[in-house]
Amino acid sequence: MLTWKRLKWASFTHSTIYLVLLVAWAIPGLHPVEFAFGLAHGLGWFVMCGLMIAALKRRIVNVRLATAVAVLGAVGPFIGSAEFVRQEHARTRRAAA
Repeated sequence: MLTWKRLKWASFTHSTIYLVLLVAWAIPGLHPVEFAFGLAHGLGWFVMCGLMIAALKRRIVNVRLATAVAVLGAVGPFIGSAEFVRQEHARTRRAAA
């Protein structure tokens, strides 16, 4: 099932994978870890793109969020995760008003 909450956690997972990749890249001698997490990041980005397209078609996410995750997520998945948080806070504020 494709839900907002599952997409948000998938985005956070992708961001965590990217963070580990950056740490492995920065520390000499971690080439196997760097390769594994680089592959996971690349494949994860493809998966996130597919999920965002499907979620956009089902109107689970808006174009801004889909763009943040799919387009900008290739180089910085943190942007997509941050956009999930931003939109969730906006939803909460609207619901409280």
